[in-house]
This record gives sequence, structure tokens and C-alpha cells, in this order.
Amino acid sequence: MIPFSVLDLAPIVEGSNPQDALARARRLATHADRLGYNRYWLAEHHNMPGIASAATAVMIAHAGQDTQNIRLGAGGIMLPNHAPIMVAEQFGTLDAIYPGRIDLGLGRAPGGDQLVSQALRRTMVGGEDRFPKEVMELQAFLGPVQDGQRVQAVPGGNTNIPLWILGSSTFGAQLAAYLGLPYAFASHFAPQQMKQAVSIYRETFQPSAQLKNPYVMLGYNMIAADSDEEADRLASSLRRTFVNLRRGTPTRLAPPDPSFDAEIQPHERTMLEATLACTAIGSPKTVSEKVEAFLADTGADELILSAHIFDEQARLRSYEIAADVRESLSAAEAAE
Repeated sequence: MIPFSVLDLAPIVEGSNPQDALARARRLATHADRLGYNRYWLAEHHNMPGIASAATAVMIAHAGQDTQNIRLGAGGIMLPNHAPIMVAEQFGTLDAIYPGRIDLGLGRAPGGDQLVSQALRRTMVGGEDRFPKEVMELQAFLGPVQDGQRVQAVPGGNTNIPLWILGSSTFGAQLAAYLGLPYAFASHFAPQQMKQAVSIYRETFQPSAQLKNPYVMLGYNMIAADSDEEADRLASSLRRTFVNLRRGTPTRLAPPDPSFDAEIQPHERTMLEATLACTAIGSPKTVSEKVEAFLADTGADELILSAHIFDEQARLRSYEIAADVRESLSAAEAAE
């Protein structure tokens, strides 16, 4: 069975506040756990009026409180924003709270614009050169504590928390392959280099102590409802989010408004088609067919699903439908 996981940005919807977003995130994590999802990940973003997951490690600790089995993690931590030892200590603490259930996905983007980079005291000079070294430094802090090691992550040392490399280009694919780490591609918003990156990763993968064979998880948008029409109505919030972001006017997640589609300019529609190429919107039958085709086309080992939906109950229902799709695809595979 292909595992399905959840990617949550802890969206702040119009008319609500960050406290509401945190409560919704906790309920979603619990819901995903009950539905048998493999992982629940949160992502680091800064200066975004509609995203509440900036303090990602804190959010993970909060969201997981009512879960029992699901893995909890970051998709991801933007490592150049942080000292590796501090990330090791934060995730070592999470591992002490949720033993054996923590993942740590690592990216190299700032999680915001240049002003955010300045506020984070982040220098963009040599960032790509530093990232591989910082990943290995973090890996060492989380690994076995060595005799005479003068600087240790406490907690963190000896946890061997699984690391993932995240990416939306071939850079991350090459690094993940070189280090023998699992690779998560951001195809849910940047699918252009997906196939090339996955191919490079699989062809150049070098086994490691953490991972013997290449493992690819792909981001995928799914907005599922009981009918195609209702799903498309719900998806108008997603389309509006991306259009506003490209216009330089990010907002809180807006309620569905199909009339907004008429305001989308031709070049914005072209952008949406490219950006949301890895997306299933529709009824259970429609999304099942799209997911099955996507898996056959990519050979993904796992999907991590994003459901940018305004209404909480509709969002939870979408993940229920996705779980049913996973089960039906698994049954079909077993019958072959």
C-alpha cells in the first residue's frame, strides 16, 4: 500500500486568528492519526498573514498531543535560518515527547522574502555551499555521542531522528542521493522539475546507515468532496491564494467564491495550470482516477497531501475521502 501523509500549513482563515489555526491543526493531526495516515508534517514559513506554522517545532509539539501512532515532523525546517545544534535540541526534545515518531525534513529556502531573510539575520552569500555542511553537522548532533565530544545536543544526541531533504529543484535531489537520505519534492506548488529531480535522485542514490534504497515522497494537492461541483467550489479558495500570492498581496485563506475565477487574468490562469499540475479536485471517483494516474506516472513511494480548504469540516471530509482512495487503490493492487 502506498502510504499517504498530511502536509499542513496551519492556515489562518478569514475571520479567525492564529489561536483558531492552532486548534484546527491539532484536530487535523488527530483526525489523520485515526484515519491511518503515515505522517503529519508542518512547514516553516515567515511573514505570511495566512500561515501559523512559523514556530514549527512548537507547532509539532502542540498538534501531536492527541495522536497515538502517526509520525510527526517538519516539511520542513529551513536549516540556513537556524544553528544546527538548536534544531537538534528542538527535535531531540520532540523525540523525548513522542519517542520514535519524529521526522525532520530540511530545506534551504528562507521561508519568506528578502526582508524576512534580513529579519532572520540570514546571509544569502554562500547559502548553497553551507547547506550540505549544515545538514551533516545536524546529522552528527543527532547521531551517536562520541567519546570526548565537547559540544552535544541535549536532548538530541543518540536519537538518530530520520532526516529528509526537501526540494523543488535538482539541487536537493543530488544532495539527498549523495547523503543517502529520503527525498521529498514540492510538486504541490513547484512541479516543473519534479521528474528530472526524481530521476537524478534515484539514479545517483548512495545507500547510507539511515536508508538502503531511494525513497521519494511527492507533494500533491487534493480537494475532495462528495461531488465534482462542490470540490471545485471549495478549490476556489486555493486558486485565490496562489493568485494573490503572485500579485504580491498574500492574505488569509478566503472562503470559497467561484466568482473570483472570472477575475483571473489569462497569464494568471496559465500560472495556475503550471503551479497546480499535481492536483486532484473532485468527487471520490474523480480524485481516485487522478491519484492512480499520478502514481503510475511517477512511481512515488509516498504521497503527502495538502488540502487548502476554508471550511474545517469540508477539509476533514477531504482527508477522509483521500483515506478511502488509499484503501481502494491498495485493494485493487492486492487483487492484481
